[in-house]
Amino acid sequence: MESTHMIKQLLHGQYLKFLHLHESFAETESDHFFSVATQESIEKFPRNITAIHVIDCVGRHEPINSTAIAEKMELSKASITKIGNKLLEDGLVKRTQMNDNKKEIYFRLTPEGKKIFYLHEQLHQVEAERFFRFLDKYSDGELKVIQHFLQDYSVDLEYRLTEGVAMK
Repeated sequence: MESTHMIKQLLHGQYLKFLHLHESFAETESDHFFSVATQESIEKFPRNITAIHVIDCVGRHEPINSTAIAEKMELSKASITKIGNKLLEDGLVKRTQMNDNKKEIYFRLTPEGKKIFYLHEQLHQVEAERFFRFLDKYSDGELKVIQHFLQDYSVDLEYRLTEGVAMK
């Protein structure tokens, strides 16, 4: 039987491999989205995946203001303002005001923005179904261990990021 230290080393190596593969996959996922968008005759779409996710956030919560988008996406308000202005310029979102509050500006998707939203949602659904099929090979007990591990490690990473100790 392997020692606990050896198993931890093997897990660390597998984790690093997973990170590298995930990074490569994320790049191909973006390329796939852009390819499908082109095939679907969506002429204007952001080439930045964060902007796609802003469209997704607006589509899920419209009408929504930039402060709420920034909070939901955990991005700065300045980033959302910059992305929002580009999406406005490209005709993918529009600004609206509520009747009871003329000062606050809200975003809604345009018909072109909705096409991107629906395509993104569809591709995410396909990925979710693929992930669920992948998980079918694990028992309920194994799934609980995986869930517990991912939850614990996410909390640890969030702590390290917020405390500035990511590489210490």
